[in-house]
Amino acid sequence: MLKASRVAMALLLVMGAASVRPSSRLMASSDGKRSAGEGSGQRATLKPVVIASPNIPLSDCDPQAEQVLLDLANQARAKAGLHSLVPDAGLSRAARAHAQAMVAKRQLSHQFDGELPLPQRLADTSETLLDQEGENVALDFDAESGHKHLMLSPPHRANLLKASYNVIGLGVIRSGDRLYIVQDFGHALPNYSAAEVKERIAATVAQTRHHARQPQLARRDLPTTDNAACSMAQADKLGTSPIHQLAQRYTVLTYTSFHPETLPVTAERTLTSRTLRGFSVGTCYAHTQTYPTGAYWVVLALE
Repeated sequence: MLKASRVAMALLLVMGAASVRPSSRLMASSDGKRSAGEGSGQRATLKPVVIASPNIPLSDCDPQAEQVLLDLANQARAKAGLHSLVPDAGLSRAARAHAQAMVAKRQLSHQFDGELPLPQRLADTSETLLDQEGENVALDFDAESGHKHLMLSPPHRANLLKASYNVIGLGVIRSGDRLYIVQDFGHALPNYSAAEVKERIAATVAQTRHHARQPQLARRDLPTTDNAACSMAQADKLGTSPIHQLAQRYTVLTYTSFHPETLPVTAERTLTSRTLRGFSVGTCYAHTQTYPTGAYWVVLALE
């Protein structure tokens, strides 16, 4: 009877999953319902799950439990035919800090009053470029039970088995006889140098011209295009004074992207113009309020 009671309590306490996408922000509450702002910049809200628990002193992180949860997660992903999640030190720092916050508040939540949203928390602790983020939070008696109950909950299982996720941060803190568990997921992108970014964009420009059966454009990398790109990142917007100045001499295309080699759909018509003779690429990678985990700001100056 005692064992049944423990299981019932664990099922009651394992609550809280969230996932975030760059084009829309999606948050899953404990009942699996989702609210979204599709491409409008609208932020979904999270309803904290309050848990009544005794005043238990805060203890240190439990790296052994974190390893068990990582192993079990990757075993589940292997059974589903998915690649393993790679632990990320920065994401783990964020997960542990949030687990400490949950212990201090004695409740589960994805964001407490005064705490940054998940993308900003991950950006503050990790240099990894992410275009997707998600989080599971849980309270259980041990790592094995925690994993079992997370897998029984559809929104938590969806995070654990999301095919696009490739990195994870784990934070587990023991408080009394229970574990406060945080799993922070992400889809990490390649960390290109500025020169590599420009080469990839230039290759896409050449491919676009080739498909349109237009002659290739001469490439001229002007210092002003890099300065203009960084002005956008600093202002966190595409239209800045340096961009307007550049547009007085060139046809200018500007965009932000996690995948800089993927040009905006509207750029194809401009890039395939018969009157073009050359181009310059300007790039700037930056963390901003709009893109807390980082994004590429790109300028194409066409002549």
